[in-house]
Amino acid sequence: MKFFTKQEELLLLAIFSIREGAYLVNIREMLINNTNKDWAFGSLYLALDRLKKEGFIETYLGDPMPTRGGKAIKYYKLTEKAVKELAENKAIQDKMWSDFSETILKTNG
Repeated sequence: MKFFTKQEELLLLAIFSIREGAYLVNIREMLINNTNKDWAFGSLYLALDRLKKEGFIETYLGDPMPTRGGKAIKYYKLTEKAVKELAENKAIQDKMWSDFSETILKTNG
């Protein structure tokens, strides 16, 4: 089982949420909107590259941009391996957080 870093987990969840058409810019926008933190393109690209090498994401190229000399956009999608690992990670986190949540409810209730 792979325990993802928080950055890896959030990247994978962003790709999952976007589904079709997940690319670096809209992944970053989703992360910024959901965390209120700035995410450097370079750090995201390095993490995405690592996740690809580990078999958690796949990439494919879209059509080139319509402008002269336009480059094709690299899109990202999760592999079945990533979905399975995310589900296992969530189950463990839910167990680990349950005592915390119950304690907070009792304290604040």
